[in-house]
Amino acid sequence: MMEPRHRMKTAGQNEDLNSSVWWLDLPDEAATAALARHISELVTSGDLLTLSGDLGAGKTSFARALIRHICRDEELEVPSPTFTLMQIYSGPSFPVVHADLYRIKSADELVELGWDEAAEGALVIVEWPDRAGDKLPLDRLDIALFVEPAQGDTWRRAKLTGHGAFAQKLARAKGIDRLLVRAGWADARRSFMLGDASSRAYERLQKPDGQQAVLMISPPRPDGPPVRYGKPYSAIARLAEDIRPFIAVAEALRAQDLSAPNIHAADLETGLAIIEDLGSDPFVDAKGPIAERYGEAVAVLAKLHSTQLPEAIPLGADTYRIPPYDIDALIIEVELLTEWYTQHASIHLSSGAAATFINLWRAVLKEMVDGPKTWVLRDYHSPNLIWLADREGLQRVGIIDFQDCVMGSPAYDVASLLQDARVTVPNELELKLLSHYARQRLARDPQFDMSLFARAYAIMAAQRATKILGIFARLDRRDRKPQYLAHMPRIQNYLAKSLQHPALSELKIWYETYLPAVFGAGS
Repeated sequence: MMEPRHRMKTAGQNEDLNSSVWWLDLPDEAATAALARHISELVTSGDLLTLSGDLGAGKTSFARALIRHICRDEELEVPSPTFTLMQIYSGPSFPVVHADLYRIKSADELVELGWDEAAEGALVIVEWPDRAGDKLPLDRLDIALFVEPAQGDTWRRAKLTGHGAFAQKLARAKGIDRLLVRAGWADARRSFMLGDASSRAYERLQKPDGQQAVLMISPPRPDGPPVRYGKPYSAIARLAEDIRPFIAVAEALRAQDLSAPNIHAADLETGLAIIEDLGSDPFVDAKGPIAERYGEAVAVLAKLHSTQLPEAIPLGADTYRIPPYDIDALIIEVELLTEWYTQHASIHLSSGAAATFINLWRAVLKEMVDGPKTWVLRDYHSPNLIWLADREGLQRVGIIDFQDCVMGSPAYDVASLLQDARVTVPNELELKLLSHYARQRLARDPQFDMSLFARAYAIMAAQRATKILGIFARLDRRDRKPQYLAHMPRIQNYLAKSLQHPALSELKIWYETYLPAVFGAGS
């Protein structure tokens, strides 16, 4: 858990936020120590940190404070490596190498020191880095400390420069600092929260007076390789490219009197936001889904789906248009199965079989594209729902993941919830909740047709299960996150169940022919 940070005055207010350079005024030793603590949260194994600047500016003292923070030992003996040239420390998460290269005469001496072996997998802190010539990697963070005699004996000015891959990391840290200051959260304790399967990360903020919020770190998504029409997968699948959709949809849901997080402050350019902390009271317990809470979550969907919802929603002074869940997006998602799941299952598909798969799905999904449209929050299931017991009615359902919202079939989110990828929803409960949804819809719209909805529910549930099998296989094979494989049998069971609907009879034959393992998941 991170400690409250001493206020560091940022100099150079006109500097570009996206610059890899960050000037800081450090008025006293406490501020310098706070910078060391802040840097300890920024660096990790494999990083290189170089220290430069004026003689007597306190580079070794700074390194000592930094090493103690990383090793979580404020009493750790950290001598200057001036004579030993290199000191190695065993931190709880990774080793730290502290080197002083003042006494070396040639960069070739690094080999004799065993530099490469010591640096592997470690955080490397180097004083007098210029003595190494071009032997140091380009990707690094340089901290230069300068004395300011006119300001007093303890005053220092620090210049942080991110080189190579560290430039973006430093720019993000700079953006976070400025946002916290602007929003009045600079004195908050920061503690890491679990991220998700994407590049987003979250930190819980707690002020000394007990106020809590969440720092959402959602940097703009870098373009992947073009996969079709010259576009990356994310663009075709209509995934959020930056934080703007989250901000816009959060406000839109709140306008519908639902409990999406309030946005305290945001920086749209860097993808940072301070949002309301809705807590962590879940929708599941050790026995599985909590029926009452799932019932309220279903009622939230029924309310949304019975409301005429706009495609264009406000985003500050601008407007954000919710993208369509069109045929290209739906198809490229099911193709994840033929691209990744078949590899996982060691199945080779002929080009003809793969083409038939796409053609069958295209015919079925056209119904969904041509049918009723609403906001599809897209990840509306237990990990993204929080129970707010102190609120009333539907506001007890806290919703936290909706940045990939699209305009599509209302059946998708119902299937996402009732065929929950992370927890098994028993058949009896699924049917009970579907009936509850139908009653809620009928109460608001007597023309609601449950039989047509049941058809759409089966189609969208099968599409989602097909996509998730591909995603979980990809997370394992490409991203080295094997923990998602534990959910595959559940998803296969959901898929097999949905394929029983007559609307999917031809697709059922295809799966039985080419992916029979789907139907053996429960055996």
